[in-house]
Amino acid sequence: MKYLTLTFYFAAILMFTAACTTNNKEETSGENSTQSGEESSLVYPGEKHFKNVKQLTFGGDNAEAYWSFDNRQLVFQSNFEKWGLECDQIFVMDPFNDDLQDSKPQLISTGKGRTTCAYFLPGDSLIVYASTHLGGEDCPPEPERTPGGRYVWPIYDSYDIFVADLQGNLVKQLTDDPGYDAEATVSPQGDKIVFTSTRSGDLELYIMDIDGSNVVQVTNELGYDGGAFFSPDGSILVFRSSRPQTDEEIKEYKDLLAEGLVQPTNMEIYTVNVDGSDLRQVTELGKANWAPYFHPSGKKIIFSSNHAGVRGFEFNLFMINLDGSGLERISQDGVFDAFPMFSYDGKKLVFSSNRNNNGTNDTNLFVADWVD
Repeated sequence: MKYLTLTFYFAAILMFTAACTTNNKEETSGENSTQSGEESSLVYPGEKHFKNVKQLTFGGDNAEAYWSFDNRQLVFQSNFEKWGLECDQIFVMDPFNDDLQDSKPQLISTGKGRTTCAYFLPGDSLIVYASTHLGGEDCPPEPERTPGGRYVWPIYDSYDIFVADLQGNLVKQLTDDPGYDAEATVSPQGDKIVFTSTRSGDLELYIMDIDGSNVVQVTNELGYDGGAFFSPDGSILVFRSSRPQTDEEIKEYKDLLAEGLVQPTNMEIYTVNVDGSDLRQVTELGKANWAPYFHPSGKKIIFSSNHAGVRGFEFNLFMINLDGSGLERISQDGVFDAFPMFSYDGKKLVFSSNRNNNGTNDTNLFVADWVD
């Protein structure tokens, strides 16, 4: 993400892909948990919107955790070596009852190739995700980063979007166009999927019906449009974008894309109606602003940004109004917080963070009670 694999490339240099609420009023499991000493220590000073923070994973890079429609499960990706992984694969967990310190969660993807951006489909019995496994069983190579060289993400042209059941059985392939198809997320209304594709020659947003039919292009301006999520009512998309402006920036972007690469160090948050109208730039912060997700009210966006950092890898969660006003810092981790998603009832926030990793580069999943 989301996305090229919007996993933890930023954290790996130290070390990138999120709209949720429906009319589902079912209580979130475990919501009345008490604040233990451990949970309290995971809330940093100034994090007034977090309460009862619980760590869910305990090693490797874990991210893009997204809620089931009934708020009882999470689907996520991980490359944790102790689970026998060489690159990202998709898993499902019960965040309220599973103990991943001592057990491996249910594998959903094939275990072949590299995967990214998984999401529950309506009914919570099927998962949509992207995978490169048809292009080869091995993990595709990551770009080599030379000292002083540009930091880039790979856009694997072998990514396609698939549907699997909760036992990991492939049910359907949704895309088969040449090039990159990934970063799929589902409308809270349960009727549409948004994804990013290079089928036009550029990285643009597309919408399709839940069964993969009726594909419609949404964005059409030069630049990487990705990591899109629907508003609570399904009418608006929020996404990250790099929009090159100068001749030099345009040439660099096109040259990298021709090599299957993008440079994600300059991105801002945008919104657009699902029919492609009313494109708006929300942030003008500079640096990398990404992993956006709608607040349950539909009036604000939570996202990850390093604009306030000094060293480039200091990503925190921020929230902003749709018109770009009212910027508020949400998290206070000194290294990396990203991939936030509200539960559909608005009571929980799941996110990835480097907190409590004992000085390692591990990025783990955390869930918090959300306090407005």
